[in-house]
Amino acid sequence: MGLFDNAVPGGNIAKPLMIALGALMVGKMLSGRSTEQPQSPAPAGTTSADGGLLGGLGGLLGKLTDAGHGNVADSWVGTGQNQPINPSDLGSALGPQVIHEIAQRTGMDEQELLKQLSAALPGVVDKLTPGGQVPPQHQVASLFNS
Repeated sequence: MGLFDNAVPGGNIAKPLMIALGALMVGKMLSGRSTEQPQSPAPAGTTSADGGLLGGLGGLLGKLTDAGHGNVADSWVGTGQNQPINPSDLGSALGPQVIHEIAQRTGMDEQELLKQLSAALPGVVDKLTPGGQVPPQHQVASLFNS
């Protein structure tokens, strides 16, 4: 997938994980898998259809900070070493509604989803924030859509 190839251990992001990452940061990625059930309402905290389930990259970083993992999130944005996040800590920060929604969209088990997201997010956020700056939402969306 280009930009994100070396952002994760093993150097490859599978399509379900790209859908999951996009669902967190880019609303249009939510159409990655169709379901026969009617669309459920977006979880609380959704700010726009363009910003994913959490209102974009800034919303994701805000959720992590609010859950007490601001130092970890800051390490991903900053230019130093990326700190890891435990899958259960990530799940607590994102909330069960968001995790359930993404798991449904990707067809992944919730525990496997958290395991893969916790491995991928540090590198992906690092790639999205060159020079330690969070880009505007439209730039994040264009990277996922390319």
